Amino acid sequence: MNFFIKYKKIILAIAFLAIIFISGYLLYAWFFRPPEEEIIPSQPISTTTPAGLPIAQTGPGQIVGPGETKPLPEGGEEEIASEKALGGITQTVELGQAQALAATLAGDGSNLQYYSQTDGKFYKIDKDGQITVLADKVFHNVESIKWAPNKNKAILEYPDGANILYNFSTNKQITLPTHWKDFDFSPDSSRIVMKSIGLDPDNRWLAITNEDGSKTRAIEAIGEKDETVYPSWSPNNQIVAMYTEGVDFDRQEVFFVGLNEENFKSTVIEGRGFQPQWSPKGNQLLYSVYSSGNDLKPMLWLVGAQGDSIGAGRKSLGLETWADKCTFASDTDLYCAVPRDLETGAGLFPELAENTPDRLYKIDMETGLKKLVAIPDGDYNMSDLIISDDGRYLYFTDKTTQRINKINLK
Repeated sequence: MNFFIKYKKIILAIAFLAIIFISGYLLYAWFFRPPEEEIIPSQPISTTTPAGLPIAQTGPGQIVGPGETKPLPEGGEEEIASEKALGGITQTVELGQAQALAATLAGDGSNLQYYSQTDGKFYKIDKDGQITVLADKVFHNVESIKWAPNKNKAILEYPDGANILYNFSTNKQITLPTHWKDFDFSPDSSRIVMKSIGLDPDNRWLAITNEDGSKTRAIEAIGEKDETVYPSWSPNNQIVAMYTEGVDFDRQEVFFVGLNEENFKSTVIEGRGFQPQWSPKGNQLLYSVYSSGNDLKPMLWLVGAQGDSIGAGRKSLGLETWADKCTFASDTDLYCAVPRDLETGAGLFPELAENTPDRLYKIDMETGLKKLVAIPDGDYNMSDLIISDDGRYLYFTDKTTQRINKINLK
């Protein structure tokens, strides 16, 4: 007690100073101290929107080709679509609203021409989407179209079997027999190769005719082999068709048919579902087949197809897609739409890939080098690929909307 009384003033002074110090600190902390920066734990970059839909980005290990990956840019930012095809996501421009059938490069090498399923007319369209009428005549419910190489005429096939040849230069049409089908034009656009399918198998022929249906001549008997005969006039005018015969479960032999019973060599192909396309000079054949060796998915192949070189240099291009999803930019450069992924059996049942988005590849046929050139900025299933003569633009028809689209290659 005496100790407290003796040091009472000192203890009170210390307590008073402590109270002043604590009060001053609290006033500073409350009114004057700047807020501390919030520390947010690092989180993985999301690849989906809140609704679960994928967003366009170059995420870690983004697949850009079979067995290839594209690294994430520094910082992991979302990739912006490029105006030109540089190997990543690429702006894809829709040209017009019409549902197009059989779009093709016009004779000028720049514009396109196509049949509009919307109103039954033929049109031209340029790179900017400007549309002009190619023919005033209306053709209702055309099912398929085969253009002549000069693009001045086309054969129109209807669901009921009716066929007409229409000349856009003269605005004249010629009716062709209903038992003719699977047409292809000669390189000079003056003659046609087709199948003439009579009721009697003994009256079924591969034949050629003039464009007006005159001077028809049988080339080869078809019999019961309609499904394995492929009318396809080569650009070098040597071959007018091919047919296949099975070797075993996975192999077929391809035979080449000329105009004058030439004894061409044959070649064996590794697969079924043969789908051919001639190179621009006709010296090579691009084709797709499926086999048990790759889960019945289509695979692209290339083989020599002229004279003594028939069957030479056969090689797989290592891309799982169909030949009709490809187009030649030159005799050495090939562009193909390749599905992002394919289910087992897609070669046997192509409808499995109808909703699968495609990516665009360029293949050097001399070296076999393939390069991813564009990932369209939407889920496009690409068909009827077309390259402008100057190589600046690639056009395609989206199978889902049936509208024509454009990608800038340069």
